[in-house]
Amino acid sequence: MKILVIEDDRIVRTLVKHVLEKEGHEVAIAERGETGEKTALEESFDIIVLDLGLPDKNGLEVCKVLRDNDIKTPILILSAYQNTDTKITGLNTGADDYLTKPFDNKELLARIDAITRRVKKGDAPTNVYECGELRIDLVNREFYVRDVKVLLTNNEFNLMAYFMKNPNRILEKDELTNNVWDINFDTNTNFLNVYISYLRKKIEEITPVNYIQTVRKKGFMLKCGSDS
Repeated sequence: MKILVIEDDRIVRTLVKHVLEKEGHEVAIAERGETGEKTALEESFDIIVLDLGLPDKNGLEVCKVLRDNDIKTPILILSAYQNTDTKITGLNTGADDYLTKPFDNKELLARIDAITRRVKKGDAPTNVYECGELRIDLVNREFYVRDVKVLLTNNEFNLMAYFMKNPNRILEKDELTNNVWDINFDTNTNFLNVYISYLRKKIEEITPVNYIQTVRKKGFMLKCGSDS
């Protein structure tokens, strides 16, 4: 794979480059946000590893610019910021995953493999799934409520897609996090609940129907029957 690493810390940058090249990947390096942003806009990559604390601009700004320019390359944030709010902000800005420093080399590789597997899975389906007033197009990555197009972040879309492919079934938190993000998150945190609330809010702006229901002590269910 061709990977772009945007990282200003020389030690971390050298380590990541060494680990990735040892696995046979082609690695391009950018030490500043502006440089990384320009490189990502001009060249094609399989994945981008992005630091947040860059010297010239925050990595979140870089992420937003790339997504605003319709760059769909998967982005793995690699940052020393460990608080949940920063992680959620990063993912909500358009990143596909978030790994905190210090990190284990094996976990870095596992995260990259998980993201690329997810992207490949998303390329294959040609189906459009429907649930009552909801419709999702996996190929064009579009989501509609009552034929109104609703803009979702990458992570919101992936979560909604999993719900749409598994309607009227109780989905436990572990199943959702493992299949949507391919990573085991601490289910005691409100990480998943935050994304559920994002989806509910966007759906409820158009319809009063309670589609994503909480099943107490079990998980969540996308209810597609008439009694939703």
